Amino acid sequence: MNAYIGKNVLITGGLGFIGSNLARKLVQEGAIVTLVDNLNPRHGGNLFNVADLRNALTLKSCDLGNSEAMTPLVKDADFIFNLAGQTSHIDSMCDPLSDLDINARAQLSFLETCREFNVRVKIVYASTRQIYGKADILPVNEKQLARPVDVNGINKWAGEQFHLLYNNVHGLRTCALRRTNTYGPGMRVKDARQTFLGVWLRCLVDKQPFQVFGDGLQLRDFNYVDDCVNALLLAGASEKANGNIYNLGGPEIIDLKSLAELMITLNGSGSYKLLPFPPNRKAIDIGDYYSDYSLIRGSLGWEPRVSLQEGLARTIEYYQLNGQHYWKQDQ
Repeated sequence: MNAYIGKNVLITGGLGFIGSNLARKLVQEGAIVTLVDNLNPRHGGNLFNVADLRNALTLKSCDLGNSEAMTPLVKDADFIFNLAGQTSHIDSMCDPLSDLDINARAQLSFLETCREFNVRVKIVYASTRQIYGKADILPVNEKQLARPVDVNGINKWAGEQFHLLYNNVHGLRTCALRRTNTYGPGMRVKDARQTFLGVWLRCLVDKQPFQVFGDGLQLRDFNYVDDCVNALLLAGASEKANGNIYNLGGPEIIDLKSLAELMITLNGSGSYKLLPFPPNRKAIDIGDYYSDYSLIRGSLGWEPRVSLQEGLARTIEYYQLNGQHYWKQDQ
């Protein structure tokens, strides 16, 4: 992590869940951190996420695709962690053109700004396992073809591929991490736009039953946010990562019913209901998914360290103490 001491680091989507946790770690490591966020209320940015860091970093409000606003920020950056985007799969199906604008067009505009004004910068792009669609073979490795099942997956794949193209053709140093289900303090919990786990957690803390769609036997893997942050930092610091795509993932594979029961046990109370998939969700469900993350483990030495039980316990405790800052409708 010495790579970041005294360096200018720009985090797009910096008030969001992963961006704010990354900012906290970089500040601890001695980086000069600037956050960019447009604070769109549908995308998960929350000022409370960095309330303890406001004097230790710079915050700018602008859109990633606004080249005029982004140019002075890009010019001085040594590293950029590009986490800005729209994450809701359902929203992408209801409003596909907005998703295209945010997850593809704005990404291309941002890369053009970097190419013109700071071609030496290192960029790590936060991609997603959603681009794979339904798994051919489990665990899923990076060789599986991308067959997204929704508009969000297609546009995120386009954003990822733009980053790799600019590495291969224009000399920008870029790489991409395909994240799986990331969870932890700071995630959006007032609805399911970011992750189903968030709305489950809100219901638990609010002493309300939560919904598990289907038979609850769908398999998933998870990463606690600290492990995701470490992967981002390793990829940013490594020249070996340039031009590459890496899966993230976890060693603990769990079905959703068992996950629900574990969360209830850790919370000390709670209940859930098994319900049929709503048609709009069933149409884009990917079934079982868990990752083969051996490529990043072998190349960059990354592997998750926080167990699912420990990570969930930390997360539940965080929202028991701070929930009021996350599920107000104006946050």
